[in-house]
Amino acid sequence: MKAIIVDDEKDSREILANYLKKYCPDIAVCGFGESVATGLEEIKKHNPDVVFLDIEMPYGNGFDLLDKVGEVTFETVFVTAFDNYAIQALNQSAAYYLLKPIDIDELVKAVEKIRVERTEKKYMQHARLLLENKKNSAHQKIMLPTLEGFEIVNINSILYCEAADNFTRFFFEHGQPLMICRTLKYFEDILTGHRFLRIHRSHLINPDFVVRYSKGKGGYVTMKNNQELEISPNKKQDFLNLFGS
Repeated sequence: MKAIIVDDEKDSREILANYLKKYCPDIAVCGFGESVATGLEEIKKHNPDVVFLDIEMPYGNGFDLLDKVGEVTFETVFVTAFDNYAIQALNQSAAYYLLKPIDIDELVKAVEKIRVERTEKKYMQHARLLLENKKNSAHQKIMLPTLEGFEIVNINSILYCEAADNFTRFFFEHGQPLMICRTLKYFEDILTGHRFLRIHRSHLINPDFVVRYSKGKGGYVTMKNNQELEISPNKKQDFLNLFGS
Protein backbone atom coordinates (compact mmCIF):
# COMPACT_ATOMS: atom_id res chain seq x y z
CA MET A 1 0.00 0.00 0.00
CA LYS A 2 1.28 3.46 -0.92
CA ALA A 3 1.37 5.97 1.94
CA ILE A 4 1.83 9.70 2.44
CA ILE A 5 2.93 11.24 5.75
CA VAL A 6 1.72 14.78 6.45
CA ASP A 7 3.18 16.39 9.56
CA ASP A 8 4.72 19.81 10.14
CA GLU A 9 7.49 18.36 12.34
CA LYS A 10 10.41 16.86 10.41
CA ASP A 11 11.44 14.57 13.28
CA SER A 12 7.90 13.18 13.54
CA ARG A 13 7.81 12.46 9.79
CA GLU A 14 11.15 10.67 9.90
CA ILE A 15 10.33 8.61 13.00
CA LEU A 16 7.01 7.44 11.55
CA ALA A 17 8.61 6.62 8.20
CA ASN A 18 11.27 4.53 9.94
CA TYR A 19 8.66 2.70 12.02
CA LEU A 20 6.64 1.90 8.91
CA LYS A 21 9.70 0.65 7.02
CA LYS A 22 10.78 -1.59 9.91
CA TYR A 23 7.47 -2.88 11.27
CA CYS A 24 4.91 -2.53 8.46
CA PRO A 25 6.21 -4.20 5.27
CA ASP A 26 2.82 -3.71 3.56
CA ILE A 27 3.40 0.06 3.56
CA ALA A 28 5.62 1.96 1.11
CA VAL A 29 6.02 5.65 1.96
CA CYS A 30 6.02 7.55 -1.33
CA GLY A 31 5.73 11.16 -0.19
CA PHE A 32 5.81 13.70 2.64
CA GLY A 33 3.93 16.89 3.36
CA GLU A 34 4.56 19.51 6.02
CA SER A 35 1.39 21.58 5.67
CA VAL A 36 -2.14 21.48 4.28
CA ALA A 37 -0.88 22.83 0.94
CA THR A 38 2.07 20.46 0.49
CA GLY A 39 0.07 17.53 1.83
CA LEU A 40 -2.60 18.17 -0.78
CA GLU A 41 0.04 18.31 -3.52
CA GLU A 42 1.51 14.96 -2.45
CA ILE A 43 -1.92 13.30 -2.30
CA LYS A 44 -2.79 14.48 -5.82
CA LYS A 45 0.64 13.44 -7.11
CA HIS A 46 0.78 9.91 -5.65
CA ASN A 47 -2.88 8.85 -5.22
CA PRO A 48 -2.03 7.00 -1.97
CA ASP A 49 -3.89 4.13 -0.31
CA VAL A 50 -3.21 5.52 3.17
CA VAL A 51 -2.46 8.99 4.52
CA PHE A 52 -0.89 9.43 7.96
CA LEU A 53 -2.18 12.87 8.87
CA ASP A 54 -1.19 15.13 11.74
CA ILE A 55 -4.24 17.00 13.05
CA GLU A 56 -2.59 20.20 14.25
CA MET A 57 -0.47 22.05 11.68
CA PRO A 58 0.30 25.70 10.89
CA TYR A 59 -2.22 27.49 8.66
CA GLY A 60 -4.89 24.80 8.96
CA ASN A 61 -5.37 21.30 10.33
CA GLY A 62 -5.79 17.75 9.08
CA PHE A 63 -9.55 18.12 8.76
CA ASP A 64 -9.04 21.16 6.52
CA LEU A 65 -6.78 19.11 4.27
CA LEU A 66 -9.38 16.36 3.88
CA ASP A 67 -12.00 18.98 3.13
CA LYS A 68 -9.84 20.30 0.28
CA VAL A 69 -9.26 16.82 -1.16
CA GLY A 70 -12.94 16.51 -2.04
CA GLU A 71 -13.61 12.86 -2.79
CA VAL A 72 -11.54 10.91 -0.26
CA THR A 73 -10.37 7.66 -1.90
CA PHE A 74 -7.81 6.64 0.72
CA GLU A 75 -7.87 5.54 4.34
CA THR A 76 -6.67 8.09 6.87
CA VAL A 77 -4.71 7.45 10.06
CA PHE A 78 -4.79 10.59 12.17
CA VAL A 79 -1.73 11.35 14.28
CA THR A 80 -2.28 13.66 17.23
CA ALA A 81 -1.18 14.74 20.65
CA PHE A 82 -3.90 13.90 23.15
CA ASP A 83 -6.86 16.22 22.75
CA ASN A 84 -10.27 15.31 24.18
CA TYR A 85 -12.28 17.07 21.49
CA ALA A 86 -10.30 15.57 18.62
CA ILE A 87 -10.35 12.07 20.10
CA GLN A 88 -14.11 12.27 20.65
CA ALA A 89 -14.66 13.26 17.01
CA LEU A 90 -12.37 10.50 15.74
CA ASN A 91 -13.99 7.81 17.89
CA GLN A 92 -17.44 8.96 16.81
CA SER A 93 -16.54 8.23 13.19
CA ALA A 94 -14.59 5.06 14.10
CA ALA A 95 -11.53 6.66 12.52
CA TYR A 96 -8.03 5.29 12.92
CA TYR A 97 -5.73 7.43 15.04
CA LEU A 98 -2.38 7.28 16.79
CA LEU A 99 -1.37 9.33 19.80
CA LYS A 100 2.02 11.00 19.94
CA PRO A 101 4.53 9.66 20.82
CA ILE A 102 3.57 6.82 18.50
CA ASP A 103 3.30 3.35 20.01
CA ILE A 104 4.66 0.74 17.58
CA ASP A 105 2.07 -1.89 18.55
CA GLU A 106 -0.77 0.59 17.90
CA LEU A 107 0.77 1.53 14.56
CA VAL A 108 1.02 -2.11 13.47
CA LYS A 109 -2.57 -2.71 14.61
CA ALA A 110 -3.92 0.24 12.61
CA VAL A 111 -2.08 -0.81 9.45
CA GLU A 112 -3.28 -4.41 9.82
CA LYS A 113 -6.92 -3.30 10.15
CA ILE A 114 -6.61 -1.22 7.01
CA ARG A 115 -4.92 -4.07 5.14
CA VAL A 116 -7.70 -6.53 6.06
CA GLU A 117 -10.43 -4.09 5.11
CA ARG A 118 -8.86 -3.39 1.75
CA THR A 119 -8.39 -7.12 1.10
CA GLU A 120 -12.04 -7.78 1.92
CA LYS A 121 -13.08 -4.62 0.04
CA LYS A 122 -14.75 -3.20 3.13
CA TYR A 123 -14.03 0.48 2.71
CA MET A 124 -15.53 2.22 5.72
CA GLN A 125 -14.39 5.72 4.73
CA HIS A 126 -14.21 7.00 8.28
CA ALA A 127 -12.87 10.33 7.09
CA ARG A 128 -15.98 10.93 5.00
CA LEU A 129 -18.22 10.60 8.06
CA LEU A 130 -15.87 12.79 10.08
CA LEU A 131 -16.13 15.58 7.51
CA GLU A 132 -19.89 15.21 7.26
CA ASN A 133 -20.19 15.66 11.02
CA LYS A 134 -17.87 18.66 10.92
CA LYS A 135 -20.08 20.38 8.34
CA ASN A 136 -23.42 19.43 9.89
CA SER A 137 -23.05 19.96 13.63
CA ALA A 138 -26.83 19.89 14.24
CA HIS A 139 -27.24 16.33 12.92
CA GLN A 140 -24.19 14.41 14.04
CA LYS A 141 -23.81 10.75 13.07
CA ILE A 142 -21.93 7.89 14.63
CA MET A 143 -20.49 4.73 13.10
CA LEU A 144 -21.45 1.60 15.05
CA PRO A 145 -19.46 -1.60 14.36
CA THR A 146 -21.62 -4.74 14.33
CA LEU A 147 -20.74 -8.41 13.90
CA GLU A 148 -21.84 -8.16 10.26
CA GLY A 149 -20.19 -4.83 9.41
CA PHE A 150 -21.27 -1.39 10.60
CA GLU A 151 -24.25 0.94 10.85
CA ILE A 152 -24.23 4.74 10.58
CA VAL A 153 -26.98 6.36 12.66
CA ASN A 154 -28.02 9.83 13.73
CA ILE A 155 -26.97 10.44 17.33
CA ASN A 156 -30.22 12.24 18.08
CA SER A 157 -32.15 9.05 17.18
CA ILE A 158 -30.57 7.04 20.02
CA LEU A 159 -32.84 6.50 23.05
CA TYR A 160 -30.32 4.80 25.29
CA CYS A 161 -27.45 2.32 25.38
CA GLU A 162 -27.32 -0.81 27.51
CA ALA A 163 -24.22 -2.73 28.62
CA ALA A 164 -24.02 -6.36 27.51
CA ASP A 165 -20.66 -7.67 28.74
CA ASN A 166 -18.10 -6.44 26.19
CA PHE A 167 -20.86 -5.32 23.82
CA THR A 168 -23.43 -2.52 23.91
CA ARG A 169 -27.08 -2.76 22.89
CA PHE A 170 -28.43 0.41 21.26
CA PHE A 171 -32.12 1.34 21.39
CA PHE A 172 -33.57 3.87 18.95
CA GLU A 173 -36.59 6.11 18.59
CA HIS A 174 -37.57 4.02 15.57
CA GLY A 175 -36.38 0.60 14.43
CA GLN A 176 -34.93 -2.47 16.07
CA PRO A 177 -32.15 -2.48 18.70
CA LEU A 178 -28.58 -3.10 17.55
CA MET A 179 -25.84 -5.11 19.28
CA ILE A 180 -22.58 -3.19 18.86
CA CYS A 181 -19.03 -4.51 19.21
CA ARG A 182 -17.79 -2.00 21.80
CA THR A 183 -18.18 -1.53 25.56
CA LEU A 184 -20.58 0.94 27.12
CA LYS A 185 -17.61 2.87 28.55
CA TYR A 186 -16.31 3.40 25.01
CA PHE A 187 -19.57 5.05 24.00
CA GLU A 188 -19.86 6.99 27.25
CA ASP A 189 -16.61 8.77 26.38
CA ILE A 190 -18.00 9.70 22.96
CA LEU A 191 -21.62 10.53 23.73
CA THR A 192 -21.29 12.59 26.91
CA GLY A 193 -20.36 15.48 24.62
CA HIS A 194 -23.86 15.13 23.17
CA ARG A 195 -25.59 15.42 26.58
CA PHE A 196 -25.88 11.65 27.08
CA LEU A 197 -25.68 10.68 30.75
CA ARG A 198 -24.53 7.46 32.44
CA ILE A 199 -27.25 6.82 35.04
CA HIS A 200 -26.22 3.29 36.00
CA ARG A 201 -23.39 0.85 35.30
CA SER A 202 -25.72 -0.69 32.70
CA HIS A 203 -27.29 2.36 31.05
CA LEU A 204 -26.33 5.50 29.16
CA ILE A 205 -29.36 7.61 28.26
CA ASN A 206 -30.32 10.40 25.88
CA PRO A 207 -32.15 12.87 28.18
CA ASP A 208 -34.17 14.18 25.24
CA PHE A 209 -36.19 10.96 25.37
CA VAL A 210 -36.91 10.90 29.12
CA VAL A 211 -40.67 11.18 29.68
CA ARG A 212 -40.90 10.58 33.43
CA TYR A 213 -38.81 10.51 36.60
CA SER A 214 -39.95 8.47 39.63
CA LYS A 215 -38.46 9.17 43.05
CA GLY A 216 -36.60 6.57 45.06
CA LYS A 217 -33.18 5.92 46.58
CA GLY A 218 -31.76 6.63 43.16
CA GLY A 219 -35.02 6.79 41.30
CA TYR A 220 -36.16 5.58 37.92
CA VAL A 221 -36.58 7.13 34.49
CA THR A 222 -39.15 6.12 31.93
CA MET A 223 -37.92 6.48 28.37
CA LYS A 224 -40.01 7.27 25.30
CA ASN A 225 -40.32 3.55 24.48
CA ASN A 226 -41.93 3.04 27.96
CA GLN A 227 -38.86 1.22 29.25
CA GLU A 228 -38.15 1.99 32.92
CA LEU A 229 -34.47 2.28 33.85
CA GLU A 230 -32.94 2.44 37.31
CA ILE A 231 -30.75 5.37 38.39
CA SER A 232 -27.82 4.57 40.69
CA PRO A 233 -27.90 6.63 43.92
CA ASN A 234 -24.49 8.13 43.11
CA LYS A 235 -25.79 9.26 39.68
CA LYS A 236 -29.06 10.75 40.96
CA GLN A 237 -27.80 14.30 41.47
CA ASP A 238 -26.11 14.37 38.06
CA PHE A 239 -29.42 13.38 36.52
CA LEU A 240 -31.40 15.99 38.46
CA ASN A 241 -28.84 18.68 37.62
CA LEU A 242 -29.32 17.96 33.93
CA PHE A 243 -32.97 18.91 34.32
CA GLY A 244 -32.29 21.89 36.60
CA SER A 245 -33.65 20.18 39.73
